[in-house]
Amino acid sequence: MGGEVRIFDLNFFLKTFLSLVVIFLIAFAGMVIGMLVSGQEQHSGGDGLAVINIDGVIIDSEPYIKSIRKIRETDSVKAVVVRINSPGGGVATSQEIYEEISKLGETMPVVASMGTVAASGGYYVACAASAIYANPGTITGSIGVIAQFASYEQLLKWAKLEVEVIKSGEFKDLGSPLRKMPEAERVYLQTLIDSVHVQFKNTVSQARSLAPQKVDSLSDGRIFTGSQARDLGLVDGIGTLEVAIAEARELGGLDEDSWIREYPMKKKTLLDFVFPETVTERMSLVSPVKTGFGLYYIADMVY
Repeated sequence: MGGEVRIFDLNFFLKTFLSLVVIFLIAFAGMVIGMLVSGQEQHSGGDGLAVINIDGVIIDSEPYIKSIRKIRETDSVKAVVVRINSPGGGVATSQEIYEEISKLGETMPVVASMGTVAASGGYYVACAASAIYANPGTITGSIGVIAQFASYEQLLKWAKLEVEVIKSGEFKDLGSPLRKMPEAERVYLQTLIDSVHVQFKNTVSQARSLAPQKVDSLSDGRIFTGSQARDLGLVDGIGTLEVAIAEARELGGLDEDSWIREYPMKKKTLLDFVFPETVTERMSLVSPVKTGFGLYYIADMVY
């Protein structure tokens, strides 16, 4: 036979296949980048309004502080809405955000809008605004402080494990899970919690122009609906996010169709399109009270 015998070239096939995969990935990446660029909010100039979204448990204040400072440096932003969907979070982080929003309010109108929940530290942050709007069914309030500690003492005894702790002072291993909490530590921690609780109550009293005695009566950790909070003076009115935006625009002298820019600006990756709810976002809903040491302005039963 004079015909040619063709031998299958595996290496050539693999190289060709990999080349096609690379070309596909480059094309897909280009498409996604185009979507990101086109998805970024564009505006035709002029003045507008910023919306700061505070979502989930408040653990890290840095993204919000950076956003607030960016807003302050942007001359075209004339008003701000702080949109809160949070059960609260760390004491210090809530206080840091509150202080930055308060400073921002000295230069432009700031209106707070409560979503599903704006409790404890979420409510603390809202108090920095000149006006607070809640939905009728918003969960808010929970003016209080919490710290929780687990004890593995019985488990260690069951496992017949002994732990030796060498420390420089009586309270150096405060809240250790390796033993039952002594009464002296319990009393000491209560003084810390009471001190931070007073800070919370003083902030609410001053920001909301409420008598300290009234704030005391509302500060036992109870949560309230938006309607109840309005009747108690904890919020100014009932209204959606759109109502808060309209109020902020009016206070800032903005037109009804003025642009809106949201903060913090999130950088999306390819995984965000494959998995819209990332592991990080789900973790932001995990209560730190159950996972770490600290004092928290948080409505722990909500999440």
